[in-house]
Amino acid sequence: MNTTHTLGFPRIGLKRELKFALEAFWRGETRADALHETARALRARHWDIQRAASLSFVTVGDFALYDHVLDHIQLLGCEPARFGFTEEDELTRHFIMARGVHGQSPSCCGAHHDHGDQRALEMTKWFDTNYHYLVPEFTPETRFKPSSERLFDQVAEAQALGHPVKAVLIGPLTFLWLGKAKTEGFDRLDLLEHLLPVYGELLARLRRQGVEWVQLDEPILGLDLPERWRQAFEGAYARLAGERPKILLTTYFSALADNLRLTCQLPVDGLHVDAVRAPDELARVADWLPAHKVLSAGIIDGRNIWRADLDAALAQLRPLAEQRGERLWLAPSCSLLHVPIDLAAEDGLDAELKSWLAFARQKLDEINVLRLALSEGEDAVHDALAEARAALTARRASPRVHDDKVAARLAALPENADRRAAPFAERQRLQHTALGLPLLPTTTIGSFPQTQELRKARAAFKRGELDQAAYEARMKEEIAQVVQKQEALGLDVLVHGEPERNDMVEYFGEQLAGFAFTRNGWVQSYGSRCVKPPVIFGDVSRPAPMTVGWTTFAQSLTEKPMKGMLTGPVTILQWSFVRDDQPRKTTCEQIALAIRDEVADLARAGIRIIQIDEPAFREGLPLRRAQWQDYLDWAGRCFRISASAVEDATQIHTHMCYSEFNDILPAIAALDADVITIETSRSDMELLKGFGAFHYPNEIGPGVWDIHSPRVPSVEEMERLLRKACEVIPLKNLWVNPDCGLKTRGWAETEAGLRNMVSAAQRLRNERAPTLAPSKPV
Repeated sequence: MNTTHTLGFPRIGLKRELKFALEAFWRGETRADALHETARALRARHWDIQRAASLSFVTVGDFALYDHVLDHIQLLGCEPARFGFTEEDELTRHFIMARGVHGQSPSCCGAHHDHGDQRALEMTKWFDTNYHYLVPEFTPETRFKPSSERLFDQVAEAQALGHPVKAVLIGPLTFLWLGKAKTEGFDRLDLLEHLLPVYGELLARLRRQGVEWVQLDEPILGLDLPERWRQAFEGAYARLAGERPKILLTTYFSALADNLRLTCQLPVDGLHVDAVRAPDELARVADWLPAHKVLSAGIIDGRNIWRADLDAALAQLRPLAEQRGERLWLAPSCSLLHVPIDLAAEDGLDAELKSWLAFARQKLDEINVLRLALSEGEDAVHDALAEARAALTARRASPRVHDDKVAARLAALPENADRRAAPFAERQRLQHTALGLPLLPTTTIGSFPQTQELRKARAAFKRGELDQAAYEARMKEEIAQVVQKQEALGLDVLVHGEPERNDMVEYFGEQLAGFAFTRNGWVQSYGSRCVKPPVIFGDVSRPAPMTVGWTTFAQSLTEKPMKGMLTGPVTILQWSFVRDDQPRKTTCEQIALAIRDEVADLARAGIRIIQIDEPAFREGLPLRRAQWQDYLDWAGRCFRISASAVEDATQIHTHMCYSEFNDILPAIAALDADVITIETSRSDMELLKGFGAFHYPNEIGPGVWDIHSPRVPSVEEMERLLRKACEVIPLKNLWVNPDCGLKTRGWAETEAGLRNMVSAAQRLRNERAPTLAPSKPV
């Protein structure tokens, strides 16, 4: 009988229990023991789900209170020295690294610290997903030692509940790759010799606990690795031989390509590959992998929510089953962290659409159907296979999926539909004259605090308890207050605050044709932040304006410029569950046309600045460089299509955050946005250096305030960051703004942070104003 397993399971709980437990703990409403009890209950429930799906193991080590990479920083004993930890307990240190702490402010656990400002660890995207991990920091002095009992305690928990355990760890080379060297010229790979003995100790201890298999995740084997990193793999894994459990080396998200032969020959006991992202590679891996080793086929998509084509999966698996017998294991392609937990909880989806979907629990059931079909024959699962075939056939034929008008509009789109009339230098002169902004103009990224009262009002409106007129009155009241606060703070370019929006993608998807929505389809983005991605099931179009009414109302309240706030086509694509029956490029083009219509309507309504957010632009980049240009070409064109339906005096902004941009700066410049705002405060403006070296031609707003941390930076700290920005960006092109939207912050810290930001900008403005007068063409 084939072994079945999962690489990981969602952590947050069906009803987001972990989120609410974390936030109650951070607010000081509960103690650590209550948080740990919620976590234990979730782990037990999720292990029961895995056992109910007849998995051969439960996976232990995938659960994290905040982030699994942060867990490894503590497990491996490499907390950065800059935090100055002395007497703090492990949980306090955990959340200080995740969220930061300011001066003498109380920590999450009620303790006070005298270490000065402690910035949270930098946060960035986990490969090409919308999950954010905390970035390890390495210096030549970094050393490692086993320093946390968390993993071993969870193994004991699962064993006490009667579960056979497969433990999971990030592999040593991937852990180093995910981190950043904080000393210039230092190669973090030099730390491998110090790290490997600690992995050896961890593996030996897991064996003593009775763990038979350990999953070591090395997804960097799907990247274009420098030769020195490639060469390090064989020696590293040879050093892990000895007293240890069996090792299942795990790769996902990408083809192995030039690393295939190397990976198959590593001294491990099994190999997992992503047969969804690289289906053509599965047979080659089977040929290269020695016959005595396990081949784990990631045959069910762990990144999307569509029901699997089980017949196609069986066609792939049968030859491998004949070749490898019980040494063929079955699994999802990657951790199920990226999909919602249980489709059964969705009582708002219509029956037809629901029949097309599979969430984490259903994906485990699909794995079990494949196992039974291979081991006992298709008759054993006749009904399950027939149901899957019927759903797939119905989806392909459904008239809900295809819209001839959308297809015709795309086919008729002119080649130059993605181009502004004038080059940037000319547009900049027109915009500076029209807008009359001061030097170093200040603005925010778009959203303001989403209070409990706002959420309740939106929920009451959705339930029909609040009528349209009352709802609009409540939202307009909030918009008026937000505009008043911004004027009082002295901001130069205002926003309406987005009180009517639940999520920057969901809000637009709810108003676009071709989208559907779940009630409990939550996935983790970072920490306690969860998102509910829309489901793009059909051709996309815009039936009516989506934001014009709210934005023009806000503009009527002020003489200052009001930004129209939109989410860009690439981000809507990336942060949705996207249909898999046509190229992603085609779906993105459809979304781009819908956003283009909204941009045109905003401009016609007199909105002079329009921001089209694309925080997921870098996230969509394929992991292999050979595929980059094709993606950058169509993704860039989609953004420009959305942005190009305006006059040259209308200023187009975009926002990007928590990504590395330096290797795609030509593509970022090719977007031709008049202003780009980016996250730079967590990296201490490090991310901005590439823009300066590249001589980025357009205007740019590097973030000076990390809004994902509760700490409020001082005026002096923001001024220091601005001075660093002035060293690499021409003053005439520099904006001042936070890293990201402010919806997750409270009003007290929001007003304090913006007040400091405006003061920092004013200090530099007063100092530099004689050299460059504001409000004149540049």
